[in-house]
Amino acid sequence: MFKPIRTALITLAAVLPLAAQAWWNAEWPVRTRIALATTATGVDTQEPVANLPLAVRLHSGNFDFLAAKPDGSDLRVLAGDDKTPLAFRIERFDPTNELAVLWVLMPTVAPASEQNVVHVYAGNAAATVEASPATGLDGAVLAALHFSTSDGADASGTLKPEQAPVLEPNGLLAGALRSTGTAVSWPASDRVRAAAGGAYTVSLWFRAEPNVAGVLFAQGPLALALEGGKLIARVSNRSLTGPDVAPAAWRHAALTVGGNEAVLLLDGAVVARAEAATPAIEGPLQLGERFTGLIDELQVAGTVRTPAWLALTAATQGIGAKGITATQEQEGEAAAGEGGQHGYMGVLVANLTIDAWIVIVILGFMFVLATWVMISKGLFVTRADGDNQRFLERFRSADEDLLHLAGSDAGHARSPLFRLYQAGVRELAKRKVGEAGSPPLSGASLDAVKAAVDADMVRESHRLNSQMVWLTIAISGGPFLGLLGTVVGVMITFAAIAAAGDVNVNAIAPGIAAALLATVAGLAVAIPALFGYNWLASRIKNVSADMQIFVDEFVTRVAERYGAR
Repeated sequence: MFKPIRTALITLAAVLPLAAQAWWNAEWPVRTRIALATTATGVDTQEPVANLPLAVRLHSGNFDFLAAKPDGSDLRVLAGDDKTPLAFRIERFDPTNELAVLWVLMPTVAPASEQNVVHVYAGNAAATVEASPATGLDGAVLAALHFSTSDGADASGTLKPEQAPVLEPNGLLAGALRSTGTAVSWPASDRVRAAAGGAYTVSLWFRAEPNVAGVLFAQGPLALALEGGKLIARVSNRSLTGPDVAPAAWRHAALTVGGNEAVLLLDGAVVARAEAATPAIEGPLQLGERFTGLIDELQVAGTVRTPAWLALTAATQGIGAKGITATQEQEGEAAAGEGGQHGYMGVLVANLTIDAWIVIVILGFMFVLATWVMISKGLFVTRADGDNQRFLERFRSADEDLLHLAGSDAGHARSPLFRLYQAGVRELAKRKVGEAGSPPLSGASLDAVKAAVDADMVRESHRLNSQMVWLTIAISGGPFLGLLGTVVGVMITFAAIAAAGDVNVNAIAPGIAAALLATVAGLAVAIPALFGYNWLASRIKNVSADMQIFVDEFVTRVAERYGAR
């Protein structure tokens, strides 16, 4: 129902044609442009980063869930050149709540650039899941726990916990592990280990309850823990102490060992270093012993992640997704080079929620109805007024033929005055006025004739004012309907953003701006209806005044000519 309307609005909105950006495949008509800024305005990065797993949050403000397939099987991710397919994994795709989380592997991230771009395509109903789904992670990752499956398995599906974990459906990046103080263990695996002298990196997100101490992660000689409100890392007999960690907030912790050095990072910043040879690392993975809170996105890699890599990871995965902007685009929309800018109205239409579409459709019907009333009523009143003037000239010029004008309606068939005249003549004919030998009209007879003409005048007034109520409904109801659509749209936008954890202005602005379009639609209905109503009301008032004057004039002339003396 909404697709034809959306297409029409986007076509009308393309009033500023700009240079078109390349499009990967016309069979995928919708895309979201994801840009990662590594400048001072985003995540300031001074060195290139390879193989970054980018967490892409999609919601109603930056992605068209109505166009995509319900299971997300038509999603495709390409590099900024719109030619190179990128490995990605769907962690969550919820079309009902319009939320999704994708992991996209960016082969390279250039420093000091705003052109680290990927495109998420959708909208092909014939597409199927690709034969070899990727993990969205690089080959150095030994295990990745997203906590978005009920069995708590890692991204490969092969590493499963020994006991069923308690999962929180809305963590930082979708699901999260809810730790209640009892350790959750994943059995030892040859895949998750490192030989002595090798390299290892452990990173995770956590949100601790107040006054909590406990182990976040432990495997063999490695551990990440909270003690005395501080972040602590242990590598065999070496201990690294970080700063105080505020509770009830998502924080990113990482520990790297390799090259005879251990490095502890908090939120992507190095907080402690120590000389430490890499011990043999093996054994089960344990999370949450004596820890109460949430843990999300544990990644274990067989390499030493660079501080720049971890800084980008912490910034882009965290609340607000710092440095990431997501812009929804439609095929054929105007775009300006790599900036991806397109018609403002196109952005608004593309981000309308279902409730806003419902309100706008209702307002569209109201606008059509109000327009029809204004046009039809305007023609009716204009013709009536014109016929009135022609009849008045004829009536006032009549002398002996005063009662014989009703036989011809030429030139004034739509005149309310002519119909009132006919009503008066009918009443006089009942009393044989004007016939030879008829007695003069008495005062009571004149009052009866005037009463009959007044009754017809009331009916003519009703006819003149008929359907005007639709204009009053449009004037008073249009803005309120539009306001309702805006309020509900804003509520949905904020709820979606809160659930997705993406609070940057580029996530909020499209949804809020699109919600305001409902109020604009309401005003667009009310303002023309207000002008039309006032113009019609003044014309109807004039015609009504003419009818009152005519009735008095008609009765006076009849009394003068046919009344008793």
